[in-house]
Amino acid sequence: MTLNDIFAIAMAWLLTYAGMACLGLAAPRHYHQVWGRNPRAGHTRVLRGAGALLLGLSILPCVGLWGDTLGMVVWLGWLCAGALLWFGMLSWAPRPAAGTAALAVAITLLGVGIGF
Repeated sequence: MTLNDIFAIAMAWLLTYAGMACLGLAAPRHYHQVWGRNPRAGHTRVLRGAGALLLGLSILPCVGLWGDTLGMVVWLGWLCAGALLWFGMLSWAPRPAAGTAALAVAITLLGVGIGF
């Protein structure tokens, strides 16, 4: 396993975590839990779109590293891990959970910018 493989695994996990965070925040209950107010309709649409985009992008490192069939199975496992981490963080510390999701996207964009 090379360093690029480890970065691909980390990027897939960070993208699934951030995607699940966006989809979770699209629910009015969780949005209110984090921000203390109800979301506007535009916020929920943007969060749903961003969540779907991030989850879709998280497929790419998995399929690139493990191939089509096994990559999709690994991706489903990362989806479960991202959802478990997000909702665990949301119940423990709602506001920092949203911050870590934004940090996950920033780290992933930095990794793509570097070339991983």
